[in-house]
Amino acid sequence: MVVLVRSMTGYGRHTQSLDGRLIGVEVKSVNHRYLEYSARLPKGCGFLENRLKAFVQQKITRGKVDVAVTIERIGGAQLTVRVDQALADGYVEALRALAQRYCLKQDIDAAAVAAYPEVLVVEKEQEDEEALWDAVRQTAETAFGRLLEMREQEGANLKRDLLRRAQDIDFMVKEIEVRSPQTVQAYKERLQARMKELFAEPDYQEARLYGELVLFTDKVSVAEETVRLRSHLSQMRAMLESQEAVGRKLDFLAQEMNREANTIGAKAADAQIAYMVVDIKAEVEKIREQIQNIE
Repeated sequence: MVVLVRSMTGYGRHTQSLDGRLIGVEVKSVNHRYLEYSARLPKGCGFLENRLKAFVQQKITRGKVDVAVTIERIGGAQLTVRVDQALADGYVEALRALAQRYCLKQDIDAAAVAAYPEVLVVEKEQEDEEALWDAVRQTAETAFGRLLEMREQEGANLKRDLLRRAQDIDFMVKEIEVRSPQTVQAYKERLQARMKELFAEPDYQEARLYGELVLFTDKVSVAEETVRLRSHLSQMRAMLESQEAVGRKLDFLAQEMNREANTIGAKAADAQIAYMVVDIKAEVEKIREQIQNIE
């Protein structure tokens, strides 16, 4: 089954007449971390529960899904009425004994006997389970088709929004990559000035110079972080074109993007970069919110 980017929110309904029955299937889905399924079935149709659950699992991988099934006989249910002969015999014998013992008139008639509890038994025609499931499945196919269509439409909107935000982040990362060497140069100049001071000190130690150099390299270089952040953005774009459900993967990727942004902000001692990092983190947070809607 081909899976596009889908929202977890949707609705579908279909009703049709099949094999003398009016079958209705209504399905709703909302956000959920995993797949959660519940169904409302007509009385006596509990045998549909497991089959319907397996059907849903083939269609949906994530979300809270509620299914309601209605089944009505066209022209009413097929009923038969039979007489419980043993019970009727018991009532008649008891009435005769009662009349004889108390010298009563024996005016027993069929209507009087039939009025006694459970003498007449109404029986409903037994359902053909396979035929009924086939009718429900056909109806559910259309209802779920409409549900998935709505989820895909919303998913397309989410995809466009995520790609736009990824583009905005990519632009800001490029700006940081342009700005970062300037901050490195400024820091280098400050370091050189500090080195001159160190050389002038009588207790100058070479180890202290190396310490400053290590601090310099570790503190201001954000090249690795920007490369990883751009890689995460590239992975996100690829996932949005994937033919599988990617909501959970995207959620993890967004966490990694936020981690890289935090590191850039901590390492780059520059006000302009700090402002851009704040904007990047805001976009990543919006991405994470949107991803919560994706299957």
